[in-house]
Amino acid sequence: MQEIAEVYARSLFEVAKEHDVLDRIHEELDQFADELDKNRDLQIFFFSPYFSSDEKKEAISKLVSGAEERFVRFLELLAERHRMPVVFRIRRELDSLWAEENRLLPVTITSAVELDDKTVRRIQKEIEKQTGRRTELTTEVDPDALGGLAMRVGNVVMDGTVRSRLDRLRREVATAA
Repeated sequence: MQEIAEVYARSLFEVAKEHDVLDRIHEELDQFADELDKNRDLQIFFFSPYFSSDEKKEAISKLVSGAEERFVRFLELLAERHRMPVVFRIRRELDSLWAEENRLLPVTITSAVELDDKTVRRIQKEIEKQTGRRTELTTEVDPDALGGLAMRVGNVVMDGTVRSRLDRLRREVATAA
Protein backbone atom coordinates (compact mmCIF):
# COMPACT_ATOMS: atom_id res chain seq x y z
CA MET A 1 0.00 0.00 0.00
CA GLN A 2 2.84 2.39 0.82
CA GLU A 3 4.40 1.98 -2.63
CA ILE A 4 1.03 2.65 -4.27
CA ALA A 5 0.63 5.81 -2.17
CA GLU A 6 4.10 6.99 -3.12
CA VAL A 7 3.43 6.53 -6.85
CA TYR A 8 0.08 8.34 -6.74
CA ALA A 9 1.41 11.14 -4.54
CA ARG A 10 4.45 11.66 -6.76
CA SER A 11 2.22 11.76 -9.86
CA LEU A 12 -0.16 14.27 -8.28
CA PHE A 13 2.79 16.34 -7.08
CA GLU A 14 4.39 16.45 -10.54
CA VAL A 15 1.16 17.40 -12.32
CA ALA A 16 0.31 20.06 -9.72
CA LYS A 17 3.81 21.51 -9.88
CA GLU A 18 3.83 21.48 -13.69
CA HIS A 19 0.57 23.45 -13.79
CA ASP A 20 1.57 25.75 -10.92
CA VAL A 21 -1.30 24.64 -8.65
CA LEU A 22 0.70 22.72 -6.04
CA ASP A 23 -0.38 24.80 -3.05
CA ARG A 24 -4.03 24.68 -4.08
CA ILE A 25 -4.05 20.92 -4.66
CA HIS A 26 -2.15 20.34 -1.43
CA GLU A 27 -4.80 22.31 0.46
CA GLU A 28 -7.69 20.61 -1.34
CA LEU A 29 -6.31 17.14 -0.60
CA ASP A 30 -5.94 18.12 3.06
CA GLN A 31 -9.56 19.28 3.18
CA PHE A 32 -10.86 16.19 1.40
CA ALA A 33 -8.90 13.81 3.64
CA ASP A 34 -10.01 15.68 6.77
CA GLU A 35 -13.67 15.42 5.78
CA LEU A 36 -13.27 11.77 4.86
CA ASP A 37 -11.56 11.08 8.18
CA LYS A 38 -14.39 12.73 10.14
CA ASN A 39 -17.27 11.11 8.29
CA ARG A 40 -17.65 7.36 8.74
CA ASP A 41 -20.47 7.18 6.17
CA LEU A 42 -18.23 8.70 3.51
CA GLN A 43 -15.50 6.21 4.33
CA ILE A 44 -17.90 3.30 4.00
CA PHE A 45 -19.15 4.66 0.68
CA PHE A 46 -15.74 5.36 -0.86
CA PHE A 47 -13.94 2.32 0.52
CA SER A 48 -16.68 -0.22 -0.15
CA PRO A 49 -16.56 -2.42 -3.26
CA TYR A 50 -20.37 -2.54 -3.21
CA PHE A 51 -20.66 0.92 -4.76
CA SER A 52 -19.68 1.33 -8.39
CA SER A 53 -16.88 3.55 -9.63
CA ASP A 54 -19.48 5.64 -11.46
CA GLU A 55 -21.42 6.24 -8.24
CA LYS A 56 -18.23 7.25 -6.47
CA LYS A 57 -17.17 9.56 -9.31
CA GLU A 58 -20.58 11.23 -9.25
CA ALA A 59 -20.27 11.75 -5.49
CA ILE A 60 -16.78 13.21 -5.94
CA SER A 61 -18.03 15.77 -8.45
CA LYS A 62 -20.69 16.87 -5.95
CA LEU A 63 -18.43 16.84 -2.89
CA VAL A 64 -15.53 18.77 -4.36
CA SER A 65 -17.35 21.13 -6.69
CA GLY A 66 -15.20 24.16 -7.39
CA ALA A 67 -11.98 22.26 -6.73
CA GLU A 68 -9.04 22.34 -9.11
CA GLU A 69 -9.95 20.18 -12.13
CA ARG A 70 -6.78 18.08 -11.95
CA PHE A 71 -7.52 17.28 -8.32
CA VAL A 72 -11.08 16.21 -9.18
CA ARG A 73 -9.76 13.98 -11.98
CA PHE A 74 -7.21 12.54 -9.56
CA LEU A 75 -9.92 11.59 -7.06
CA GLU A 76 -12.02 10.11 -9.86
CA LEU A 77 -9.02 8.03 -10.93
CA LEU A 78 -8.62 6.76 -7.36
CA ALA A 79 -12.31 5.80 -7.30
CA GLU A 80 -12.12 4.15 -10.71
CA ARG A 81 -9.11 2.05 -9.73
CA HIS A 82 -10.49 1.25 -6.27
CA ARG A 83 -7.57 3.07 -4.61
CA MET A 84 -9.59 5.45 -2.44
CA PRO A 85 -8.57 3.67 0.81
CA VAL A 86 -5.00 4.81 0.12
CA VAL A 87 -5.95 8.50 0.17
CA PHE A 88 -4.64 9.05 3.71
CA ARG A 89 -1.22 7.64 2.82
CA ILE A 90 -1.22 9.67 -0.38
CA ARG A 91 -1.89 12.74 1.72
CA ARG A 92 1.09 11.98 4.00
CA GLU A 93 3.35 11.45 1.00
CA LEU A 94 2.15 14.64 -0.71
CA ASP A 95 2.62 16.55 2.56
CA SER A 96 6.20 15.34 2.65
CA LEU A 97 6.86 16.25 -0.99
CA TRP A 98 5.21 19.64 -0.51
CA ALA A 99 7.26 20.37 2.62
CA GLU A 100 10.46 19.39 0.81
CA GLU A 101 9.54 21.57 -2.16
CA ASN A 102 8.87 24.51 0.15
CA ARG A 103 11.93 23.72 2.25
CA LEU A 104 9.77 23.47 5.36
CA LEU A 105 11.49 22.15 8.43
CA PRO A 106 9.20 20.57 11.02
CA VAL A 107 9.86 21.94 14.51
CA THR A 108 8.15 20.89 17.73
CA ILE A 109 8.70 22.79 20.95
CA THR A 110 7.68 21.12 24.20
CA SER A 111 7.48 23.14 27.40
CA ALA A 112 6.03 22.73 30.87
CA VAL A 113 3.74 25.74 30.41
CA GLU A 114 2.09 27.42 27.45
CA LEU A 115 4.55 29.74 25.68
CA ASP A 116 3.42 33.20 24.64
CA ASP A 117 3.29 33.99 20.91
CA LYS A 118 6.18 36.45 21.09
CA THR A 119 8.52 33.82 22.53
CA VAL A 120 7.42 31.20 19.99
CA ARG A 121 7.98 33.63 17.07
CA ARG A 122 11.42 34.56 18.43
CA ILE A 123 12.42 30.89 18.67
CA GLN A 124 11.03 30.22 15.19
CA LYS A 125 12.96 33.15 13.66
CA GLU A 126 16.18 32.03 15.30
CA ILE A 127 15.81 28.47 13.99
CA GLU A 128 15.01 29.79 10.50
CA LYS A 129 18.04 32.08 10.64
CA GLN A 130 20.37 29.26 11.69
CA THR A 131 19.02 26.65 9.27
CA GLY A 132 18.22 28.87 6.30
CA ARG A 133 14.84 27.15 5.98
CA ARG A 134 11.25 28.05 6.75
CA THR A 135 9.79 26.18 9.69
CA GLU A 136 6.49 24.53 10.36
CA LEU A 137 6.31 25.00 14.11
CA THR A 138 4.05 23.29 16.60
CA THR A 139 4.05 23.67 20.36
CA GLU A 140 3.16 21.14 23.01
CA VAL A 141 2.67 21.46 26.74
CA ASP A 142 4.02 18.69 28.96
CA PRO A 143 3.75 19.50 32.69
CA ASP A 144 6.12 16.60 33.42
CA ALA A 145 8.92 18.59 31.76
CA LEU A 146 8.96 20.70 34.98
CA GLY A 147 10.72 23.59 33.22
CA GLY A 148 12.95 24.44 30.27
CA LEU A 149 12.32 23.43 26.67
CA ALA A 150 12.65 20.39 24.45
CA MET A 151 12.87 20.99 20.71
CA ARG A 152 12.70 18.62 17.80
CA VAL A 153 14.12 20.30 14.71
CA GLY A 154 13.74 17.90 11.81
CA ASN A 155 15.27 14.68 13.16
CA VAL A 156 17.37 16.34 15.86
CA VAL A 157 16.13 16.49 19.45
CA MET A 158 17.51 19.01 21.91
CA ASP A 159 16.20 18.38 25.41
CA GLY A 160 16.86 21.15 27.91
CA THR A 161 14.02 20.30 30.25
CA VAL A 162 14.47 20.08 33.99
CA ARG A 163 13.13 16.53 33.88
CA SER A 164 15.88 15.41 31.47
CA ARG A 165 18.53 17.07 33.62
CA LEU A 166 17.20 15.31 36.71
CA ASP A 167 17.13 11.98 34.85
CA ARG A 168 20.73 12.51 33.71
CA LEU A 169 21.80 13.39 37.28
CA ARG A 170 19.96 10.32 38.63
CA ARG A 171 21.83 8.06 36.15
CA GLU A 172 25.18 9.63 37.07
CA VAL A 173 24.53 9.12 40.78
CA ALA A 174 23.41 5.52 40.19
CA THR A 175 26.60 4.68 38.23
CA ALA A 176 28.82 6.42 40.78
CA ALA A 177 27.31 4.44 43.69
